[in-house]
Amino acid sequence: MSEVKIDRLGHKSELKRGLKSRHITMISLGGTIGTGLFLASGASIAQAGPGGALLAYALIGIMVYFLMTSLGEMAAFMPTSGSFSTYATRFVDPALGFALGWNYWYNWAITIAAEIAAVSLIMKYWFPDSSSALWTVMFIAVVLTFNMLSVKAYGESEYWFAMIKVATVIIFIIVSFLMIFGLLGGNDPVGFKNFFVDEAPFNGGFLATFGIFLAAGFSFQGTELLGVTAGETDNPAKSIPKAVRSVFWRILLFYIFAIGAIGLLIPYTDTRLLSDDIAVSPFTIVFDNLGVAFAASVMNAIILTAMLSAGNSGLYAASRMLYQLAVDGKAPKFFMKVNTRGIPVYSLLATLAVGSLAFLASFFGDGVVYMWLLNASGMSGFIAWLGIAISHYRFRKAYIAQGRDVSLLPYRAALYPFGPLFAFIVCMIVILGQNYTAFTGDSIDWYGILVSYIGLPLFAILWLGYKLKHKTKIVPLQECDLDYK
Repeated sequence: MSEVKIDRLGHKSELKRGLKSRHITMISLGGTIGTGLFLASGASIAQAGPGGALLAYALIGIMVYFLMTSLGEMAAFMPTSGSFSTYATRFVDPALGFALGWNYWYNWAITIAAEIAAVSLIMKYWFPDSSSALWTVMFIAVVLTFNMLSVKAYGESEYWFAMIKVATVIIFIIVSFLMIFGLLGGNDPVGFKNFFVDEAPFNGGFLATFGIFLAAGFSFQGTELLGVTAGETDNPAKSIPKAVRSVFWRILLFYIFAIGAIGLLIPYTDTRLLSDDIAVSPFTIVFDNLGVAFAASVMNAIILTAMLSAGNSGLYAASRMLYQLAVDGKAPKFFMKVNTRGIPVYSLLATLAVGSLAFLASFFGDGVVYMWLLNASGMSGFIAWLGIAISHYRFRKAYIAQGRDVSLLPYRAALYPFGPLFAFIVCMIVILGQNYTAFTGDSIDWYGILVSYIGLPLFAILWLGYKLKHKTKIVPLQECDLDYK
């Protein structure tokens, strides 16, 4: 099967439906398990205490659950690579769809640049005198190869990348709880003493937990890849609901159990938790305490797979979004051209070129340009989540307004309309609170505000620019296009 698109000149442009249920499940899992869990979790516990970190991640996890059910309902009904960009165009306003699509493409293109830089640093752990250019070229070659072969090749590579990360987390959780109860490591049971040391389980009060609340949001970004894969998923009406039901609980359990284990085994006052060095990451500390030889090298290798996975998924997601923007007439039409294997080649190469150029910017002007690019993309994931919540709210209303039976949907999101409304409110809090400390000092930190919130005016320019040029309006519920073609 394939997703058939016809451009404005009457030429066919097809994506191949080569992704199986196991692929999209692991792609969604792999998209959220990375440095946020392996490295940043330690700093979260140090800043807010184990209780504060658990609460923050649990609340964000609940919000992500509702987002996934919202996206799952739309993706199962209308499986397209444009995902929330297409949904916003049809159910809200074409200008919003345009802005969401380009915003998301830009976010992943810049993420590729960040992963290129990170991989070079990781490799220098083992080869300190090696050339960064060598690892950069190898990284680009690997992710480009997986994406150019076929969508099935991409799916298989992500399946195994994610499997490595998932296996690591499961082993870590099992080992940690055996150590906590004194069944492993040859030490007395740790019990719950570290969880309540000093001011724990909550440290720093509400603001400290709120700060982790914001950081947790970044850790869960990547779950929306589920929607982008829908356009190339075999039997999406069955596969998407299955992935939604299984992925959320696994992600939440991984984060909650892993953070809980770290909080029990390592006192939040341990200064090593604040380090961003892989040699003293919380996972490394626990494995090292167990006596695992070369614990830092093992975790370094796993972090490397996480970087490759992020770059691989970033290139896939961005190229498909650019492809769909071209199909919808919101990007140059040559971006919708595909090869015989159903790969949007020009979209793929353009995305990789932008990511590589952004990476090269890190070598000029002390990396100032590169840091601005990263800051500009920082909010993109949250803006995409807002778009999902708004689109789903309008989709269900339009579906009912046009006299359709909700029970016939391939998958129905739970607790509508509470789900999308709750996700919208939480996302707005996260977006507006990105750098709340800039407003709370003796004087307002205008530079900090500009750096933190630059993504908002850029998004507004895209949205309003398209709206003014094409004079778009909010689509009436009765006129929302619910026919997938």
